[in-house]
Amino acid sequence: MERVNLQVETRENAGKSPSKKLRRAGMVPAVLYKRGEKTQHVSVDARTLDKILRKEGENVLLNVTFKGDKKPKERVTMIKEVQVHPISGNLLHVDFNEISLTEKIKVNVPVEAKGEAVGVTRDKGVLEHIMWELEVECLPTQIPDNFEVDVAAMEIGHAVFVKDIPPPPGVEILNDLELTVFTVKPPHEIEEAAPVEEGAEEGVEPEVIAKGKKEEEGVPEGEAEKAPAKEEKKKD
Repeated sequence: MERVNLQVETRENAGKSPSKKLRRAGMVPAVLYKRGEKTQHVSVDARTLDKILRKEGENVLLNVTFKGDKKPKERVTMIKEVQVHPISGNLLHVDFNEISLTEKIKVNVPVEAKGEAVGVTRDKGVLEHIMWELEVECLPTQIPDNFEVDVAAMEIGHAVFVKDIPPPPGVEILNDLELTVFTVKPPHEIEEAAPVEEGAEEGVEPEVIAKGKKEEEGVPEGEAEKAPAKEEKKKD
């Protein structure tokens, strides 16, 4: 997996008001975690980060450097969590996690369907995509972009389980092997989608693309330094 360069800036003032000013200036407030070290408050150019996420996805490896450093030191970093506005889709806050390339980590990898199931095209059934991600453990450089599953031969009643998806060398799938990833159901079993109630968008909270949920700024600034970095190293 290739690494992408990303420059960040140190920010002295944390909190909701300074964060709003940063966003108006085209920057995204963020924090940088490293196990055993103090959390650093940083900011990153919104357009640059948005392009990286759209092109590379959330499992991208980043070479993070600090703007203004006379001798820039690259920090191999991954995105731990992204918070976006639920309506505009604008980036609100990002958590970065500095990692080691020699230590295994746990990440979620997308599952994608390839082809059209015969049970859908011929028999008018519906392909149900149940698991959209699989949790894996591997070295950062071995993270697969996705798991592509060929569903073309699936008939009504057929299913694809986690155990049917072979991981690449060096990658271990951590999910229960008996869980269903895809299945094809007959038309009469498909329930009609419930209508969205009026005013549902009002008061909606920011969407968090990862585990956990935060306030508008991210981790409340008074607690950010207390929050431990996510344990990425494989436990013995």
